[in-house]
Amino acid sequence: MIIVSQCLLGDNCKYNGGNNYSQKVVEYLKNKAYIALCPEQLGGLETPRIPCERCGKRIINKVGEDKTREFINGAKQCLKMIEDKDIECAILQPRSPSCGKGKIYDGTFTGTLTAGNGVFAQMLLERGIVVKHEDELD
Repeated sequence: MIIVSQCLLGDNCKYNGGNNYSQKVVEYLKNKAYIALCPEQLGGLETPRIPCERCGKRIINKVGEDKTREFINGAKQCLKMIEDKDIECAILQPRSPSCGKGKIYDGTFTGTLTAGNGVFAQMLLERGIVVKHEDELD
């Protein structure tokens, strides 16, 4: 079973109400078992929503509100949904405060990247689950 960010499949769950549709991801998933998840929506955040970025250990939106609890709750909900599944890997949206791996937005809302992982990606990595982005697909 593969975990995939829902927005990569064309679901309009991105902060601005849009998606991050990836034909490459859709093609990769053909004839494979997968589960599509959006930790931000599962954490109770609306779509559309004010953009959020990771600032140290906190997730703050562009108007300064702390949304850390929602991001953690959403990631935990996702983990519950996969706890009894044999997970091969996760294909997640890059740079996201939920799903980013390796580089995420730095919290200045200027498009600047910094080293780090999103909340859900970090929880998966801590459990030994391989996290990939679209450009890492075979």
